[in-house]
Amino acid sequence: MSEPIRLTQYAAGGGCACKIPAAQLETLVAGLSASRHADLLVGLESGDDAAAVRIAGGQAIISTADFFTPVVDSAYDWGRIAAANALSDVYAMGGTPIVAINLLGWPVDHLDPQLITEVLRGGAEVAASAGIAIAGGHSITAPEPIYGLAVTGIADPDRLLRNDTGVAGLPISLTKPLGVGILGNRHKVTGEVFPDAIASMVALNDQASVAALAAGVRTATDVTGFGLLGHLFKLCRASGIAAYIDHGAVPVLDGARESLAAGYVPGGSRRNLDWVRPSLDVRPGVSEDELLLLADAQTSGGLLVLGEIPGAPVIGETVAAHGSTRIIIG
Repeated sequence: MSEPIRLTQYAAGGGCACKIPAAQLETLVAGLSASRHADLLVGLESGDDAAAVRIAGGQAIISTADFFTPVVDSAYDWGRIAAANALSDVYAMGGTPIVAINLLGWPVDHLDPQLITEVLRGGAEVAASAGIAIAGGHSITAPEPIYGLAVTGIADPDRLLRNDTGVAGLPISLTKPLGVGILGNRHKVTGEVFPDAIASMVALNDQASVAALAAGVRTATDVTGFGLLGHLFKLCRASGIAAYIDHGAVPVLDGARESLAAGYVPGGSRRNLDWVRPSLDVRPGVSEDELLLLADAQTSGGLLVLGEIPGAPVIGETVAAHGSTRIIIG
C-alpha cells in the first residue's frame, strides 16, 4: 500500500506564510505610482485588502486575488481553505462576492495531477457556501503546487470597511483565534492533523462582515500572512493612530501555545515580528513567545474590527498616535 501524498512537503512555505516578507514587499512597491482614476475608491496607497471602484447605479466593484502553497496535506481541505481565504478580502471591505475564478499552478511531472480535481472540488464547495459560482480560471505548470481565487464583489461605496479610516478611542475586536500558522508548521513537520485549525480556516468571514456593517463599523481588515501585529500596524499607520493590545484577551487555538513552546514556529511569523518590533512598546510580563503568537502568520484568519460585534472578543483599543505609529502590548 502506497504512502498518502503529503502536499505540504512539495512547498517551501505554506499558506499565507509563503508571502513575500512585508518589509521587502513594501520596499519593492514603494516607487510605484498609484492610479488616480476618478472612480477608484481604494487602490495601492494604504495596502488595503482589495481594490474598490465606483460603478454606475450607486455601487462599488471590489476586486481581489489570493493564492498560496499547501497549508495542509489534504488536497480537498487545501482547496476549501484557499477559497475561504480569497473570499475574505471581499468580506473584510464590507462587500458581497458575486463571482470567482480559479488560479492554479501544478508540478505535473512530480505530483499526481488527479489531485487537482480534489483541490478544485474543495474550492467550489466553499464558493457555493458563499452563494457564488467559480466560473473557470487559469492554470500553469509550476515548481510548487499553488491554488487560490480571483474574486469580484460588490459593496455600497459609502459603507466600505477600510484600513485607513480608524480613529482613536475605539475597541478592537478579533473574530477568529490565532495559532493556525504555528499548528500548520507542526502539521508540516509531523503530519499531525488539527481539525480545529482546519475548521477555523475554512469558516467564512461573511457573518462577521455583515455584523460589522450593522454596527456602523467603518474600519476593518483581515488577519492573514502578516499576523495580527502586522495587519494592525498597517491599519494604524494608514489611519494615523496607535493601539493597545491586551495579549491575555486574544483568542488562541488549543494546542498553539504548546506547539510554539515545542519550537514549531513558521519563518514567516518570525519575519513578521522582526518587521513590527521597532514599533512595539512591550509591557513587563509579555514574553517573546506571546509576541511570536501575536505575529503568527495566519491563513484565512478572522476580521480585525475597530468596534464591537456579537461573538467577537475585544482585545484592545485604538489610542492617539502622538506622532508615531506604536502598538502597546500589555
